[in-house]
Amino acid sequence: MKTDAIFYEIFKEFPNIFFEIIGKPEINTNTYEFSAPEIKQKSFRLDGVFSPLEEFSNEPLYFVEIQFYKDEEFYDRLFTSIFLYFTQYQPPNSDWFAIVIYDKRSNERSYPLRYRSLLEPHLRRFYLDELEDVPDDSLGLGIVRLVVESENKTGEFAKTLINKAKEELTDTLIQKKVVEFIETIVVYKFPNLSREEIETMLNLNLLKETKVYQEAKAEGEEEGEIKAKLKILPKLVQRGMSIQEIATILELDTDTIRNALR
Repeated sequence: MKTDAIFYEIFKEFPNIFFEIIGKPEINTNTYEFSAPEIKQKSFRLDGVFSPLEEFSNEPLYFVEIQFYKDEEFYDRLFTSIFLYFTQYQPPNSDWFAIVIYDKRSNERSYPLRYRSLLEPHLRRFYLDELEDVPDDSLGLGIVRLVVESENKTGEFAKTLINKAKEELTDTLIQKKVVEFIETIVVYKFPNLSREEIETMLNLNLLKETKVYQEAKAEGEEEGEIKAKLKILPKLVQRGMSIQEIATILELDTDTIRNALR
């Protein structure tokens, strides 16, 4: 027996029965429209999940999302992704937190009231540009701050962090990795600078042609090319072109076009 189809017809024809079931018979059924909307399958990917090892199943899951632009559908996608994760992976953990890291508060959309029950127990939000100055404090937080530091302050701040890493980290391998990571962040922020210019900025010896450097450089250059293409986006929109047509002309995916239009 197709019970879902039967209940659909009951609630469609007699919505008062539903409100009686949930203990709210006084609700005016004319306030609502009942439907069974199709939820189209989309590809969801979480930025990251800190999941406890099997022997620590009492510890909470941490879902991590990095958000550096305003997106009106962000919280919808976030919680949908989390609940799909629960469905697919069935983690044993009884508690979880959604950690959202924004570059700045202005890039956060207003929080949807429909998710207010999830706000206090599960959602935690952090804003990188509001972290306190940390040159004499945490090296880790300093590296995070470097990501959102203004371009005119990046060089000096990066040099401070490199000196701090060399002073604090006694393990030469870890020290090397941290310094390379700081260099990589600078490469991302200045994709148009040459290797020699970055070395000069950071007072470093010749920067090794590491794989991470090459990947960062390539990704930075690609991002620069995308920004250049998007400069003509307003003109194409004014001509009445569709998102698909614009994506074809600019040789970009439709999601990139939609995000730029937002």
